Amino acid sequence: MMSNYSSASECCLLGFPGSRGLHHMLFAAFLFSYSVTVMGNTVVIAGVWVDKRLHSPMYFFLSHLSALEILITTVIIPVMLWGLLLPGRQTISLAGCVAQLFLYLALGTTEFALLAIMAVDRYVAVCNPLRYNIIMNSHTCSWVVIVSWLFGPLFQIWPVYATFQLTFCRSNVLGHFLCDRGQPLRLSCNNTIFVEFSLFLMAVFVLVSSLAPTIVSYTYIISTILKIPSASGRRKAFSMCAPHFTCVIIGYGSCLFLFVKPKQTQAAECNEIVFLFISVATPFLNPFVLALRKDKVGAALGDGVKRCCELLRSQPPPKAFCMGTLLLCSLG
Repeated sequence: MMSNYSSASECCLLGFPGSRGLHHMLFAAFLFSYSVTVMGNTVVIAGVWVDKRLHSPMYFFLSHLSALEILITTVIIPVMLWGLLLPGRQTISLAGCVAQLFLYLALGTTEFALLAIMAVDRYVAVCNPLRYNIIMNSHTCSWVVIVSWLFGPLFQIWPVYATFQLTFCRSNVLGHFLCDRGQPLRLSCNNTIFVEFSLFLMAVFVLVSSLAPTIVSYTYIISTILKIPSASGRRKAFSMCAPHFTCVIIGYGSCLFLFVKPKQTQAAECNEIVFLFISVATPFLNPFVLALRKDKVGAALGDGVKRCCELLRSQPPPKAFCMGTLLLCSLG
């Protein structure tokens, strides 16, 4: 038992139920997902920054979204993996718990801001194509990205501070695999109605302020696309916006379920499932949905592989090079 988090040095995470065999299977699945997420998003970032064909606002925003996906999964999945390897309850320091909650919320808020910016970018590209390069110039793109990266951390300072200033008199055991915001509220012996309502209003503000420009942008986009006379033109315009729209639906739908509810302490089991989806499945799929299926990205990656193969063939490969890379070159 503990009377306040300020008097305790660590918390306990219950983690996942089940046998050790199930934990080992989950460990392998999450490790694979994390590895593919990091590698896939790293490839997207490297391709955007290296290949001149991808030096456009859309791919500039995609590279920052990929960086966010890497950071979000790195905040969550390594802690999950460590907990799956340990028998019994997993302990995490108070500072680590606060840091995980703050980073997760800050990065998630930044991602919503970036998704809204990408929606506006798609609106300008579809509805004002002749002015696209003027409106979405490098100066504007850089500033809106900087603002989105600053907005998330600054906006989430007070919610995390208010959560861990409550008095806790029940237990230091959190029934989750990460430091979720609802768990400390459930363990508090204070009246948390005001805090929960404030957190609810702030979550509504984040989602509405980023969802509103997205809805308006896609309303104009759909209206413009339907006016295109040729079927091939409509398909091309829809394909240009469909990947981003898919990520918007998944991201906003999940977070509306998680955070936009007056009672933050309810439905913990359902919350864990949705947390798994948005922290494991969504970052795993986003590189393939948003970037790797695009023709320009595919061509840039193909050219990069060809250049690497030519370099390997032209000089003896160092011992540190992976044999799989040499095999790929021989098959290409």
